[in-house]
Order: sequence, then C-alpha cells, then structure tokens
Amino acid sequence: MLKIDDLTGVVFAGLSALVIEGVEDEDDLIRVMARTRDEPVPCPACGALTGRVHGYTSRTVADVPVDGRPVVVSLQVRRLLCPARGCPRQTFREQVPGLLERYQRRTSRLTGQLGAVVKELAGRAGARLSAVLSVTISRSTALRLLVRLPLPPLRVPRVLGVDDFALKRRHRYATILIDAETGERIDVLPGRGADVLETWLRSHSGVEIVCRDGSGAYGEAIRRALPDAVQVGDRWHLWANFCDKTLAEVRSHSACWATVNPPRPAGVHEQTTRERWQQIHDLLDKGVGLLECARRLNLSLNTVKRYARTQKPEALRRAPRYRPTLVDPYRDHLRQRRAADSAVAVQQLFREIKELGYTGSLNLLYRYITQGRAEGERPVITPRRLARLLLTHPDRLRDSDTQLVQELTAACPELAELAHHVRSFAGLLTPTAGNDAKLTAWITTVRAADLPHLHGFANGIELDRDAVNAALAMQVEPGAICRSV
Repeated sequence: MLKIDDLTGVVFAGLSALVIEGVEDEDDLIRVMARTRDEPVPCPACGALTGRVHGYTSRTVADVPVDGRPVVVSLQVRRLLCPARGCPRQTFREQVPGLLERYQRRTSRLTGQLGAVVKELAGRAGARLSAVLSVTISRSTALRLLVRLPLPPLRVPRVLGVDDFALKRRHRYATILIDAETGERIDVLPGRGADVLETWLRSHSGVEIVCRDGSGAYGEAIRRALPDAVQVGDRWHLWANFCDKTLAEVRSHSACWATVNPPRPAGVHEQTTRERWQQIHDLLDKGVGLLECARRLNLSLNTVKRYARTQKPEALRRAPRYRPTLVDPYRDHLRQRRAADSAVAVQQLFREIKELGYTGSLNLLYRYITQGRAEGERPVITPRRLARLLLTHPDRLRDSDTQLVQELTAACPELAELAHHVRSFAGLLTPTAGNDAKLTAWITTVRAADLPHLHGFANGIELDRDAVNAALAMQVEPGAICRSV
C-alpha cells in the first residue's frame, strides 16, 4: 500500500524536476508549494555554471487538473549570480527546462493538453471544452495557443493533388497541394503560376502521380520539373466543365423546348389546398356555419369565406407569371424573327428593337430569350433546372421529373441528343480499362452533332488527352482536391 508521501509523488510525478514542500486543499483548487533544486545551472548568456544565489522570486503557474479540480503551483525560483567576468548577464532567473518556459503561466504538459484540444476545436469550442476539463481559458487564449503549435513536418506524398483557390476573388490566388490519397493538406504556395509549382516540385522529390485540373500552366510546370511523373486530370473538374457546357446548350436551344409548356405537376401546396377546400365544402353541405367551420378546422374566418366562395378548387391555384420587362412590347417581333430564322443573332435582334424604341440592355434581352419568353408563356422549367435534370442519374429522378424530361426532349431533337451524350460521358467517369477508346468514340459522335458548346468541350479534352485518359483509367480520386480547398 502506498504511503501519503508516495501517493503525492505519483500524483505530481510531472513536477519531479521540483522540490515539493507541501500540498494544500483550498476546496475549489489544489495548491502545490514547490521550489527549484539546489543545483548549479548554466548562465543563459555565457554558459558558465553557477549556484550563487542573489535572491528569490515567485511564480504561480497552472498544472494539469487532479480529481476534477484545477492545480496551481506556487513556485520559488532562484535568481543567480553569473561568476564570469564581462558576462552581459550579471544576474539571471533560473528556468526549468521541460516543465516551465520563459514567461509562461502554465506548465508545459498543461499547455500541450490544451494545444491538442484547440487544434481540433479552435477558439470558442476549445474554450468551452477546457472549462469542462477544469481549465479556464478564453477563446482568444485558445487561438494564441493554436498559433504557437508547431507545424507538422512536411512530407512528400506519392500521389500529389494540385489546385488553385482565391484568397481574394479576381485579385489574389494561391495554389494548394494535398495528398490525393488521404486528402491531407501538404502545402500552400503563393500565386498560381507555373514557376511557383515548378520550384516546389524540384525541391521535393518523390512524387509519382500528380492530379490536377485542366490548367495548362500546371501541366507545363509538372512536365518541366517531373518529366517521368504521371499526370492525371481531375474528374471533378471534368464534370464541372461538362456541366457548364450542358447548361449553355440547354439555353441555346430554349427557342425549341421552351414552347412546350405542359401543365405544372401538383405540389404539396396544391394538394393541401384541395384537401382544405373539400373539408370546408363538406361541412357547408351538412349545414355547418362559416364560424363553426373556422373553429373546427382551426382556420381564420376570412380563409373559410374565401374557400366557400370558390366553386372549384382549381380556381384557387395561382398561375405563375413573369414580372413585366422592357422587352414585352417587342415580343411579337422577336417571335416572328426567330420563327423565320432560328439562328438569328441576339445582337441583330437587339439592333432591330432598338430602332423600334427599346430602351433596355442587351443582357436583359439575352435573358429574355434564353428563358424562352419570346416563344411562349412562362416555361414549366428554367434552363438551369432542366440542365440539372439532364445531369442527374435517371434512377434518382422522381417520376414527375422523368416524365417532364421526356416531354421536353421529344419536342427538341438537339435536346434529346444532348441527353444521350450526357449519359454516355457520365458513364466514362467511372475509371475502367478501355475508357480511352470509348472517349475517342464519344468525341467523334459529339463532333458530328449540332452541339457547338460540346464541340468546344471536346477540343479542350484533346488538348489535355493524356491526363484525361489517365483520369478515366486510373483508380485515383482526385476529386478530393476541390473538397479540401
């Protein structure tokens, strides 16, 4: 069985570099009285050993909690005389390496524990958890501890991910390097030019595979610094670029599909309206008064009156309408011109209606046309939502969305062809051997179609074909690049 002295030595084993003279229980905290050992220590200026005491000073530092209560160490520290003549430090206060650092109010082990907490939780959350652990710190102190934490040693991964991100959009950019296999951040480089990346790659050997976007600057830097490394295109960027081109194609053919305006599917609000109309009219048919209907259905009296005056629930449906714009008076002219020549340029239409008195901007006219408002009433869907439906896996679409896409693609041959190319390209993004040959066939088919925006996308793939082939064949997940930024 341990004695009291032995038990004290076990509990405060982290203070073994000191001489513990007593422990006091002050209810809300535990106070440890200690002093430094009577041993010579080196002068911090000249290194000469000395044990000559000039005086004593006191320090109060916090230590790790014991039994759920904070521990405070009242420490007596010697001020020593340096024996060396000519030493710039005639006297100095001794330090306790490994236990206390200069000017610190906490022991090194307590600082290490708090540093581990704020590393995971940062300021406010770290301060709250520290209070639960019987160590009170502010969020500002937690952030200062986080800043003082040593940086982890820089390592060079086998598969390196490279991407740029904006520090201040359109003004300042940087390059982030990550481990594409684990998603761990490796380094952040100032700027996003080829020279910055090339310098880093030349000074850090060991990279075998580099995952990047379609940037020509990054590709050239990798070719110059690591000619033997395999470059892999980032599949996330491939799909993001393809989505932009798909949206552009949908907008360019809005004159075709926007004329089809099937009835809007009934939503939750409309279903609730029908049920409420039925409940109110059932009660009215039984002879229940308006005020009693309002009380039973927990509705306002004016709402019950409005439903009672309506003979059919369809009359309560509010048809969506566009807000009036400056282009509306010239809608008939735009419809006639686009019906006569579907390829007429928007700039030409802008000049024509300008002569007729149009005072709006070109951008307003462009949005008016791409929304399909020149051909018909308000479309059942916007170009952006239609593009999203085309880019969504068919198995994940609702039945109403699937039927809507079928109706719109049936009215526009180009849209039907676009939907086919979308499904074909999406299947290539699962890395499989032989996808490079399938990609060649896909590009050939796209170039034969009347889809100019996809032509530009196919040309961009050809410029970076080796990296794209590697992305479609290698089991590397470079999509983690963008998720790490």
